[in-house]
Amino acid sequence: MPSVRGNSAPLTRGTARAPLAPKPAAAVALGLVLAAGALVACEYTYDDRAGSAQGTATVAPAPAFTRDPLQQDPVSDAELGDWVSRALPDSTGPVVQSGAGLLGAGEVRNVSSPVLETGTYILAIACRSQRRVTFTVRTETLTLVDLGLRCGINRENVIYLSTDSVLAVRVEARTPANYAFRVRRL
Repeated sequence: MPSVRGNSAPLTRGTARAPLAPKPAAAVALGLVLAAGALVACEYTYDDRAGSAQGTATVAPAPAFTRDPLQQDPVSDAELGDWVSRALPDSTGPVVQSGAGLLGAGEVRNVSSPVLETGTYILAIACRSQRRVTFTVRTETLTLVDLGLRCGINRENVIYLSTDSVLAVRVEARTPANYAFRVRRL
């Protein structure tokens, strides 16, 4: 068997010393020690005297309140007129069609206009409910508006009728809701 000089143990064929393997526990411990050392090095100081030195006090910000969801509950039939006048204030141009009402959960309301002449109109819509209300406005051949309106936001759409047409307005609500719409000639 061959031997290597200077080595106290003879080498034999087929055997070799295994290299030293790092121990996982030692690596984790070393990582924790390094992380703790980094955290100790971070220090925050707050100078509470800065505000008092200038004669002003630090004021905590006021809490941010979201809008009151009860303000979106539908109003009764007796209060409907007041709500419509606030939701859709008067503007210029003659009103050719309008409607408002109270819908129950899952109810659908269909309203048809008289024959409207060719021209440009403004459709204003509003609703009051905890959920969205769907407005669909169609002529005999074309859908002009198909909108799920988030209540509390009024919407105005400009529509153009290329021929004399009847508008069919469909309003649908998944929860109780008030709705209002107004069509004006532009």
